[in-house]
Amino acid sequence: MSNTPHTLGEEFHGQLDKIHQVKAADPAFARLLEEYDDVNDRIHRAETRIDAISDTAENALRKRRLEIKDSIAKAIEAA
Repeated sequence: MSNTPHTLGEEFHGQLDKIHQVKAADPAFARLLEEYDDVNDRIHRAETRIDAISDTAENALRKRRLEIKDSIAKAIEAA
């Protein structure tokens, strides 16, 4: 989805090469990136009222996005 905030490029500015390296070497990390994009897109669709979800569900998605982001940061740091 274009113009979606919180893309990996925005969240990990200057680290996309490292992300691609880890992604190529680690299938679990690649799945984590896919989940991040999916959750982020779902949040964006809720924020723009394309998909109607409850505030509770939207907050749960935001928490999950933060958890995934933390996991991505740890994996990048460890690589």
